[in-house]
Amino acid sequence: MATIPKGGSVAVTGAAGFIGGWVVRRLLDKGYRVRACVRDADDDSKTAFLKAMPGYASGRLTLHAADLDEDGCFDEIFRGAHGVAHVSHVSDYDDAEYVQRVCNHIIASINGAETVTRVVVTSSIAAVMSEVDLQEYVRRPVFYEDRYPDELNPRRSPEKGQGYSIGKVIAERAFAEAAQENGNWDAITCCPGDNVGPIQSAHQKNMGPWQHFIETMLLGKYYQNGAYRPWMTVDVRDDADCHIGLLESVMVENGERYIACSTERRNVEDICASIDRLLPELGHAGAELVDPFPERIKAREAEMRAIWAGTEMRNDRIRAVTDVSFRPLDDSIRDCVESLLSIARVPITRK
Repeated sequence: MATIPKGGSVAVTGAAGFIGGWVVRRLLDKGYRVRACVRDADDDSKTAFLKAMPGYASGRLTLHAADLDEDGCFDEIFRGAHGVAHVSHVSDYDDAEYVQRVCNHIIASINGAETVTRVVVTSSIAAVMSEVDLQEYVRRPVFYEDRYPDELNPRRSPEKGQGYSIGKVIAERAFAEAAQENGNWDAITCCPGDNVGPIQSAHQKNMGPWQHFIETMLLGKYYQNGAYRPWMTVDVRDDADCHIGLLESVMVENGERYIACSTERRNVEDICASIDRLLPELGHAGAELVDPFPERIKAREAEMRAIWAGTEMRNDRIRAVTDVSFRPLDDSIRDCVESLLSIARVPITRK
């Protein structure tokens, strides 16, 4: 399938979000015309940062109201577009039928546009490695694109916290199958790691767990990760570049998925310690680590950490088909902290 033309038009769903906002900015930086899809284009608390981008003043960036839950909301927006970056979250990942319905109406808008040739669907490493049985990480310790969570495990259900992973897999397959059936566009999946980096608008501090976790560190308290999993990170700016690289690449094929991750990992307590190391001028007092797990889980901490230490995240494939390079996690943490202070005005605990 033909890639999107340089300077062409790209629609971005979830454009007011943490990842979507950076996809918009990076597309503009590369000369594209961008149709930013947001829930409420008049809500300046969430869209003012988009309207402040130079492309908005010139008309190269346009804002469009689209409620993901409304069938047909993208019909007019996608018409004439060359590519779609589908970054937006659904409102309920635990309802598989609802997830499929949303996918179906977005796909109908893509088919109806008759101009779209490439769609990049934002998934997650959760669609690669979210397991209800930790021993699955021992049996299959390498996290790469051909790996899926153990879908035959009867405990893999929304009730066991797997709704997000299940919903992402449903979306990946829905778009790939629809593209194959249509034949005029292809669907490529991007599976980002844990997004860390600068926010562009104050509301984004709560639009993803990782920047919110750093916020709570600044405020003086934070929580241990589930099953003692280390952060497996990607800078949000690099993630945006991965999305654009997949829109542009001539080396990808319909249905393929690509992990967007630096492969750098760090335990949550080390993330917190990094703040004072990277920005000693702040005089950050550190934060209290809260371990909310019951004693039976705490007793297995060493075992769980050892299991994670034996796993490996791979990003060979996305580096082979794009020119993306991944910046150090230290840069992401520093820039995240500074943006939380300057944009969201987050107060900090000081020494």
